[in-house]
Amino acid sequence: MSSRHSDAHAELWPRYGLTVVDGDRTPLDLTELFGRDAPKILEIGFGMGDATATMAAADPERDYLGIEVHTPGIGNLLALVGELSLTNVRVARGDAMELLHRLPPDSLAAIHVFFPDPWPKARHHKRRLIQPANVTLLRDRLHPGGVLHCATDWPDYALAMSETLTADPGLRPLPATPHARPETKFERRGTSAGRPITDLRFTKI
Repeated sequence: MSSRHSDAHAELWPRYGLTVVDGDRTPLDLTELFGRDAPKILEIGFGMGDATATMAAADPERDYLGIEVHTPGIGNLLALVGELSLTNVRVARGDAMELLHRLPPDSLAAIHVFFPDPWPKARHHKRRLIQPANVTLLRDRLHPGGVLHCATDWPDYALAMSETLTADPGLRPLPATPHARPETKFERRGTSAGRPITDLRFTKI
């Protein structure tokens, strides 16, 4: 990590950080975590955290819990939390599916999965986040009317996402909404490489 990231981590992790331990099924009280009762957004794989910080700054009435395994990204989001004086962000380190097992059903207003690892080789497709069993868990953690918003720049993953989400009996597709999220670093990289961007938004019935 850079000195900016390491300084932010040392100063802010004790207050804003959450370590997710594999196998820990202790229920996580989101109201206690944030210190208030407000709609909760889960951001899975926030990368460097720029989009997360931008959304949280523009949406102070909702709370954003981001989870990532990339240490520099965690440090960068913590630095942004400090620089922007964000009180509605918490930063988790670990496996997102492990975290989801600790959350109560119907506890989230939205889940964001923006540009997850596409695992482009066919033999690695089973590692992709958006697959039926995982979607069942994601949907269960949304409250009725909550939104699952996925985005990818890999056309074959976009098709697989669409098929998986459409097949889930508890989800209904929503119209595409231009500018519904900030542009991310991975999105810019995909656009520069000539790959189309696909956003998929579904609501829990």
